[in-house]
Formats: sequence, C-alpha cells, structure tokens
Amino acid sequence: MFTASLQRGIAAGILSALVVLGTGPAALAQAQRSTQPSTRSAPAKPAAKPAAAAKPAAKTTPAKPAAAAAAGAAAAATAAKPARAASPGGSLVTSYGDWEVYMAQSGRSKICYALSRPKDWTPKTVSRDPAYLFVSFRPAENVKNEVAFEFGFTAKENGPAEVSVGNTSYALLAKATNAWLKNPAEEGQAIATMAKSGTMTVKSQSARGSNLTDRYSLNGFTKALEHARKECAS
Repeated sequence: MFTASLQRGIAAGILSALVVLGTGPAALAQAQRSTQPSTRSAPAKPAAKPAAAAKPAAKTTPAKPAAAAAAGAAAAATAAKPARAASPGGSLVTSYGDWEVYMAQSGRSKICYALSRPKDWTPKTVSRDPAYLFVSFRPAENVKNEVAFEFGFTAKENGPAEVSVGNTSYALLAKATNAWLKNPAEEGQAIATMAKSGTMTVKSQSARGSNLTDRYSLNGFTKALEHARKECAS
C-alpha cells in the first residue's frame, strides 16, 4: 500500500509528464517524500513516443554492413545524449503579473498549478536549462499547495539548498534537477509568507560545485494560486 507521502512524490513526477503534452512555451522536468531524504525518487521524464512497428523482415532489403554499422553508431550517440528539460504546458489558463496558471488532465485526474520563472539568476556563466517555481494541486490525491522547483541543472545530491521569502528561510530537498521543501509541513506557512512578500530567493549548488542563486517575483502569485485552486475545485 502506498503511503500518502509516496503518492505525492509519484504524482509530482506525473505532473512533469503531463505538462509537456500541452502548448506552453518551449523547454520542466519535476519524488518521494520520506523521513530518509536519500530515498526520494527522481521525477518521471516525459515518455518518448512509441516506435513505429517494424515491417516484416521478409519484405525489407538487408542493410549493407557498412551502412548498418553507421546507423548503429548514430543510434548509440543519440541514446547517450542526456534528456532535455520538459516544457511547462498542459493548458495555459490565464496569467497574473509574473505568474501563469496551467491545467493538465489525464483521464479523471486533474492537476492545476501556478508557475513562474526567475526574473534574475547568478552566475550567468553557468550553462543550464530554464528554471521554474510552481505550486500544484492534485485533488484526486488530496494534495494542495505543493511547492516545487525545477533548477534547470543537476543539483548536488543532499547538497545545500534553501529558499528565502520575507524574513523566513526553508530548507530544500534537492534531487536531480528538482527540489521540494524538505519539510512538507512547512508548505502552508511558505504559501502564506509568499502571499505577503514581493520576491523569493533560491540558493542551490550544482553537482559540479557551482553555487547558484535564482530570484523570483511574487507579483501576481496570490491571484494565480487562487485561480489554480479553483480550476481543480471544479
């Protein structure tokens, strides 16, 4: 039987796979909460399209040895490339200030979330994919106000990571390219603090040892969050 915390982590991965199905802007990969941070699983990557069924071998012309070898080398090189970050998608519902509201649905399961991108980040010299901050609702699992981050780079496992909003700081649990509040019980407090603040600062460390800082605007956050909540209430 899955625990409630495990279900929340798995659903966070499902969100990553679902949002890429929509029409949002290009380039979000999103896990398992437990008392042992190291057991939190990485979010699911968007599923690749199924390969087309192979034609019967009897009706195909055998490939020349040289051509077959070249094709195999090309396939191996492609498989070795790391997956890029997914794009925020689902259905863009509306926007408020620096925040957007999205909704994604798979069968009867609906996921709604408010999302924003950093207004500034340092250092600019570090190569990375787009970063995101989002707060999601998954009524089918009784999950609300789940705060999560997509860093756009691979974070140092169990490395230093925290988010500061107002006069309060919250420790983050980083896993691969993603992060969540280390203590899920603090999500309600964090949401309330975000609603009263103008900016949020996220500090983290990459797997290569680079210290990075992202600064998010909270302009429009309260309205976007309320709209996302209502989307999943209907």
